[in-house]
Amino acid sequence: MDMAVEVKVIKQHLIDPEICIRCNTCEATCPVGAITHDDRNYVVRADICNSCMACISPCPTGSIDNWRTMPTARAYSIEEQLTWDELPAELSPEQLEAEGLSAGDEVQLQAAASAVPQPPSAPGEVAFNSAQYGATTPPWSAAHAYTNLYPPKAPTTATVVGNFNCTEAGYENQTHHIVLDFGSMPFPVLEGQSIAIIPPGVDANGKPHFARQYSIASPRNGERPGYNNISLTVKRVLEDHHGNPVRGVCSNYVCDLKVGDKVQVIGPFGNSFLMPNHPKSHIVMICTGTGSAPMRAMTEWRRRLRKSGKFEGGKLMLFFGARTQQELPYFGPLQTLPKDFIDINFAFSRTPEQPKRYVQDAMRDRKADLVELLKDGQSHFYVCGLKSMEEGVVLALRDVVTEAGLDWDTIGAALKREGRLHLETY
Repeated sequence: MDMAVEVKVIKQHLIDPEICIRCNTCEATCPVGAITHDDRNYVVRADICNSCMACISPCPTGSIDNWRTMPTARAYSIEEQLTWDELPAELSPEQLEAEGLSAGDEVQLQAAASAVPQPPSAPGEVAFNSAQYGATTPPWSAAHAYTNLYPPKAPTTATVVGNFNCTEAGYENQTHHIVLDFGSMPFPVLEGQSIAIIPPGVDANGKPHFARQYSIASPRNGERPGYNNISLTVKRVLEDHHGNPVRGVCSNYVCDLKVGDKVQVIGPFGNSFLMPNHPKSHIVMICTGTGSAPMRAMTEWRRRLRKSGKFEGGKLMLFFGARTQQELPYFGPLQTLPKDFIDINFAFSRTPEQPKRYVQDAMRDRKADLVELLKDGQSHFYVCGLKSMEEGVVLALRDVVTEAGLDWDTIGAALKREGRLHLETY
């Protein structure tokens, strides 16, 4: 019988609170549920993390890529991590030795990672993990993305040049279209990237507010072509996920901005959720609510290319979900896009006297078209919106493939490997 070896030392995975922009990418990506958060910090549970590295490359800032050699008995608890404003220093060799550790204990670091138990599945059940199919590399033809040009400690300033409600007028759940101009300050962006805005003031503990991340809703040559500006799609947060009244610090700040106001911006972020540039590539966009921002950017860039007559793009297909039509951002402008340019499918889950309908339902209705696109190596799929939609969407793709007599494991693996299925949920 093998004897269990006591692991005295671990390489503890930590998140840098000074750099983290609280985008939730790490928690959404972690396959074992080791990452959690509160209103202040994202943290890693040492007793669950198995150092699988799945969360490393998707992190837009690199804040996730931090490690500390620690005595197992003294591993930082999540309670400690939630109070941090900065990472603790690495323990010195002398400090480790004072804890009773020798240089030979370092060899146990790999054993520590492999010894962490995995969450059990039901007997005979293989848990479906939608995140495993999300690509962390961009399409091969995507343009080069510039990232982290302006870090949290050195933000740049943008001027508000536009702010209007892009949902139905008078409806209480407002979503605003914000246009920011960077003047002469270089701020190159691509469709699918994001920025973060630092709201002014301090929180209840007297600490400066953290930056909040927003996807860019304009194409690479600006909301106004040829100008150094970008647009954002921001929903005014007035309640939490449980329906309790709450006033979102940054969303309300941004939605209340006036033309001429100055804002502090960091970023840009993101180097994988990027659109393909090669001619005749197909793009399938699946989104809910403000997850439409990167889809608007991609659609507008394709529209401008089409108008120029210099680019023969492939198919554009959009699955767009919201609770009601009134809450759907950009509903009016979407109606004016030519039918031969983009294939639009809406799904509303709270329309009075109508059955609930989600984006995955609309996808299954179009399975014949989707399976042809899934078989085509020039097709790219983008999913953006609330985390709760992700599994349903990926399961719908799997079912479409399976019902057509094809092998999902093969196609799903190819989509990930080739950077053709991107999941950005929060």
